[in-house]
Formats: sequence, C-alpha cells, structure tokens
Amino acid sequence: MTGATEALPDFDLVLFGATGDLAMRKLVPALFALEARDMSQPGARIFAIARSEYSTEGYRDAVETALRRHLPERFDPAIANRLLARIEYRTVASDSAAAMRSLAAELRPADACERLFYLAVPPGVMVDICDDLAAAGLNRNSRIVLEKPIGHDQASCRATNDAVGRYFDEDQIFRIDHYLGKESVQNLLALRFGNALFETLWNRQSISHVQISVSETVGVEGRAPYYDGVGALRDMVQNHILQVLAAIAMEPPMQLDEGCVRDEKVKVLRSLVPITGGGVSQATVRGQYRGGIINGEPVCGYLEEQGVDPASHSETYAAIHCEIANWRWAGVPFYLRTGKRMARRLAEIVIFFRPVAHDIFGTVSELPFPNRLVIRLNPDDSLDLNMLAKMPGERIRLAPITLNLSFEQAFRQRTADAYERLLMDLINNRLMLFVRRDEIEQAWAWIDPIEQGWAESTAPPRGYNAGTWGPQAASALVARGGHSWSEEL
Repeated sequence: MTGATEALPDFDLVLFGATGDLAMRKLVPALFALEARDMSQPGARIFAIARSEYSTEGYRDAVETALRRHLPERFDPAIANRLLARIEYRTVASDSAAAMRSLAAELRPADACERLFYLAVPPGVMVDICDDLAAAGLNRNSRIVLEKPIGHDQASCRATNDAVGRYFDEDQIFRIDHYLGKESVQNLLALRFGNALFETLWNRQSISHVQISVSETVGVEGRAPYYDGVGALRDMVQNHILQVLAAIAMEPPMQLDEGCVRDEKVKVLRSLVPITGGGVSQATVRGQYRGGIINGEPVCGYLEEQGVDPASHSETYAAIHCEIANWRWAGVPFYLRTGKRMARRLAEIVIFFRPVAHDIFGTVSELPFPNRLVIRLNPDDSLDLNMLAKMPGERIRLAPITLNLSFEQAFRQRTADAYERLLMDLINNRLMLFVRRDEIEQAWAWIDPIEQGWAESTAPPRGYNAGTWGPQAASALVARGGHSWSEEL
C-alpha cells in the first residue's frame, strides 16, 4: 500500500518493550510515518510500556531524539508533536500483574476502538505478558503482535504458541515478519499471478535455479548477547528467507485473502526436502567473519566483537542448497544465503531461466544464463530483467541488455516502509501479511535438523574476511550444481 489516504480506525496501541532498539529504530519511525499521512483518528493513543524509569515527558524526549536520528530528512517538528501528544509512558517494574490492572483502567472498552498489544520483547517475556493481560481481562476483543524470534526451535515455538493460544484465538495473533511488509515482496504476487508472461514460465521447464541472497555490511551492532546465542540461520533463514522462498514458489491461491495465500505458503514449506544427518555438510555452509575492510575502514572479526564469546561457533553466514519436492519445482535448486560483514548491503532474488532449446545465433550458449530476473528488496525496490538483443550493425550479433523498473520512480510516490505497512494492516485487522502458526512451526521443523547437524559437528564455522562475499566453500556449494553466485557471473 503506497500513497493510501484512507482513515484508520480509532485505536489504543500498547507497545511493550518501548525503550528497546526495535521500538526506537523501527516502530517509532513507522508511527511517525502514519502520523505524516494524517490517517489516525484524533483520539488514537499509544501507551509505551517498559521497565526503564521514565516520565511521559522524558520518554517523549527520547522518542523525538530517535526520530531525528533515524529520519533526518523526513523529520518534521509539527508531525512529531502530534505523535508525541498521543504517547503516554508507563513503567512496569516488579508487580506486572498490578500494572496490567492499572493499564486496563486507562484503556477504552474494546467496542469503543481497536485495542492492540505489540510485544517487542524477548520470547521468554511474551508468555508472562499474555498471562498478565488475560488476568486483567485485556485479551478479549483485542489483537496481539508477536515479534521474532518465536522460540529457538520447533518445540519452544510450539510451547510459546500454545501459551499465547490459551488466551488469544489465532485470528487475534499477528506474528510479524517485516520482510512481508516490503513492497517488493508483495509485488511477487502481482508479478507472478498478474502477468501471463511470467506465470507460464514459472516452473521447472523454464527455470534453471533460484538464488535468494540477503547480505549486510554491518556486524552485530551491539546485539552480541542476542546474536551470539542465535546465529544467522535462526536470525534470518528461519523467518525472512523462508518467507520469501514461500512467496516465490507457492501455487496460485484461489483468491487474494489471508487464508488462501497462507495455505499455499504452508504447502511450500511442507514440500521442502529435509536436510538431515550427513546431508547437512553437503548441502549447507556456515561461516564466521574475520577482520577486514568495510567501506575503506578496518573492522574487527566476530570473535573480537564486544560481548561475543571468544570461543563462539555461532555463524554469521549461512548458505543452503535446498529443493522443493512437488510437480512445479522438482529438480530445481534453490540457493539461500545470508551473512554479516559482506561486500555489499543487498537483498535480492535472482531467477535464472534456462537457455533457448536451439541456438540459431551460435552465441547464446556462450553466455551464462543470459535471461535472468532480478527482484531487488534492498537497497531499493526494483526489477531487472536481463535479456539479449541485437547489437547495432549489419551482422546479427547478440549482446546482454537490462530492462530496469524502479517502483518508486515508476509510481512517483514514496513507498511505505515495511513496519509502516504492517502497522496499517494490524490496525485494519488484515492478516494476510502476517505469519500463521502452522507456517512458523513448519519452518522450524525444516531448520532444526540443520541446526542439529551443525551442533554435532566438531568443525568450527568457515572463516571469511569482512568485506567479501563469504567463505569459498559457498562458491563450491553452487558449483557442484554447475552454477555460480550472481555476482560471480
């Protein structure tokens, strides 16, 4: 949704973990963007909840500082003041049950507005908050948002879902994966199911292989206590990358609603061929960055980062060769990779089409995969279609060209940020871009054997220098299938 002007329903939003990095870096700017659209009702309120000792005025000052830092070009004092006037801060210290009872007295009845609880907190705290909300009677006619990670494996994910499900029905639970709020991820549906040009080719007969890459130039950025116990596989692959994979590979839904779309995504996750036992070492690569150069500046290795165990085997890079066992995709490799401290910040999907069956020009076969569709999620939302055209001149000689589409330039309006879009859908009670329980549990079921294989291995993660594209073993992983990573072509 870009350029939307529809008014949002009136709401009371309760934000738990309101002083955390996620709230200040992502959620507060998203709320500012909604305020800038002038979509919120005059009575809409935001209750910020955390353990830090703030007054409401002190917290509002912290929010304004965060907005100026994270939105330097878009910050507007008038818009900020409107947002700040909606915010009330409440400290929850030892007696959280009493704090919830006090909060219940401040919130409007559920039939007077949309009542929303956003849990931007660690997974271990989610269940306690749900217990307290239910004890205060706040679970009825309300919606609750769960941030990742939901558990650290399938068993803990199920336990969390069971605990939250005691008080909230499935249609009240909004499990957020902000990649699903990205305009380019949503455009996968339009690209595939709105264009016969692509949908007729979107299968094993026309597609050679698919690559999904999410690379970052940053390191752990002060998140070492969290990241060192999680690693790249759980932090990125289990959620973001598998959600993108499901959107690429799903069958056409019967209609565009949350039930049909999420049903098809679950089918993809269930069709992923398990990677178990000895297959883990053959189909996966895990890496860990060493010191190197990023943007011309030296950076330390992962083991030298503050807060990281010097003997840590946590991976900062993961690459996987996986396959989908169904009629559409049988035999088509999907290569997934993600890493920190890599050569460029990039999130993209590359669809490699098979060459023509008969090369009448005598040169097509000399080019590695001349037909490629690049769907870029970061740093900009765009499509690149790589194809061949005749070079000027008397002789017929082919050369690669690229057709480029930037969504922002094409539609000439600002694209909604992922969290901005998802907050709009939360307030409007739209579930399609949120993750259903069976989706997330099925994703964990596929990830767990890989984690187990890595845990049982005595070999440390493969090292790679900061500022490169990862371990050499990742290039060997795709080379075994006769392929190369997109930047190597």
